[in-house]
Amino acid sequence: MSPRTQRAPGVTIGDVAAAAQVSRSTVSRAFTRPQLLSPETVDQVRAVAAQLGYVGNQAARALSTGRFGNIAVVVPDIANPFFPPLVRSLQSAAETADLAVFLGDSDESAEREAKLIARLAPQVEGFVLASPRLSEELIRELAATRPVVLVNRDLDGIPRVLIDSSGGMTEAVMLLKKLGHQRIAYLAGPRDSWSDQQRREVLTSAASGLTVEVIEVGRPSYAAGRDSVSAIVRSGATAAIAFDDVVSQGVLAGLELRGISVPSDFSLIGCDDTLAALTTPALTSVSAGAATAGTAAAKLLIQLLEDPTAECITIATHLVIRATTAPMTR
Repeated sequence: MSPRTQRAPGVTIGDVAAAAQVSRSTVSRAFTRPQLLSPETVDQVRAVAAQLGYVGNQAARALSTGRFGNIAVVVPDIANPFFPPLVRSLQSAAETADLAVFLGDSDESAEREAKLIARLAPQVEGFVLASPRLSEELIRELAATRPVVLVNRDLDGIPRVLIDSSGGMTEAVMLLKKLGHQRIAYLAGPRDSWSDQQRREVLTSAASGLTVEVIEVGRPSYAAGRDSVSAIVRSGATAAIAFDDVVSQGVLAGLELRGISVPSDFSLIGCDDTLAALTTPALTSVSAGAATAGTAAAKLLIQLLEDPTAECITIATHLVIRATTAPMTR
């Protein structure tokens, strides 16, 4: 290790401030809230600090300020491909503010979600709750004690990022109508999911003139999609819209086992647009903007840590047409 990168004993924030010719508060902000400074100032301070061997002491800073430099994001199922890009983009945006991200997976359980939040709360400055399963009452109790940003949960007075499925879902229904499908199935997600509630409402309003069979699949999974095929066949539907792409992937497998060809015998549309490259044929799906939502949620929480706000950010969706939809032939 070179002398320039070795930690010099006793180097203080005052030493860095003097060497960089800035105030002590500027040095502190360069490490804790760099978004409040110009990029040039941040680079200058950090370069001088590195040269002197100074590293900000996070534990000491937490004791003196009550700020740990950590935030938490809690998701219902990290194995669902919708959430990794959300978490990754959130983490990238948080790093620009020198915030570390703790991740919790509630396993689709409101009880486990509450337990995770209780254990994380003493260590973090704020929460991003993605598709939370908690009751409104518990979310509002948490928001009264910590900055909270919601993703895909619409509660007035709490900052939130909403992926508005209405545009993409309406396009999906219109496409199936245009292709001649008169009876479609909706493979529904968890009833306590805000996204699922929204998609059901859109189907009700957009599917005028069509027969819609709602098939409850419970927790969205490959197995749930595969096992729903019997109900799809019994319904007489010639097309289906699935709660997400994972369910759609299972439906494709189940249809293949029954010798039902997609799209010549049956049309299928997913939601979230996360698995198109992994399905054969390539899946028609409603885009979700998961990464965009993660970035927006992180920026909203960073803003909330400095200035209380109840801003609501809405992300539009659209249908991406690929190879699993075709005109009805029977």
